[in-house]
Amino acid sequence: MNTLKAEKRDMLTKAKKLRREGYVTGNIYGREMKESIPLQITKADAERILRTEGKGSQVMLEVAGETYDALIKEIDYDSLRGQLLEIDFQALVSTEKVHSVAEVILLGQDDVQAGVVQQMLQEVTYKALPADLVDKIKVDVSHMKVGETLKVKDLDIAKNPAIDLHTSPEATVATVLEVHNAVADDADAEDETAEA
Repeated sequence: MNTLKAEKRDMLTKAKKLRREGYVTGNIYGREMKESIPLQITKADAERILRTEGKGSQVMLEVAGETYDALIKEIDYDSLRGQLLEIDFQALVSTEKVHSVAEVILLGQDDVQAGVVQQMLQEVTYKALPADLVDKIKVDVSHMKVGETLKVKDLDIAKNPAIDLHTSPEATVATVLEVHNAVADDADAEDETAEA
């Protein structure tokens, strides 16, 4: 599990000023904490952790000598500036189920023969104990054929009795569509125009 160092943030310092100084702001909260702790994380450390982890990932968060088993709950970006603004964490309790999301990653899409794979669902929401958290669901779709559909109930996460799914088991994850040869269609249209 990845470890991320953070500092307690002085709330008298504005978030904009901290961002100019190379920090990302955030909070950690949890049921067993008396109050949430405002955080500041160096931009370099935050970006390093987000290269491999994302929303729904579990990390060890070190703050002022304390270590928290934490879940990344929210990541806030300024899409116009391409800037990471804030990361919020939930401190986990080993005996308490938490809401989380798992990213769906399709593998083998290029191996699908006569069709193209269309991903319909990017993430699955669920509730589980910290020990059972999943942040990525990797699915091999190379065996799928045109017209076939992969549903949430077909995923390993749906078969795990320790996980309570919140996304419908009937939700479509991916489907294989027939490839239409657009170039040939354009050529036919041109021929018809020439004949007219």
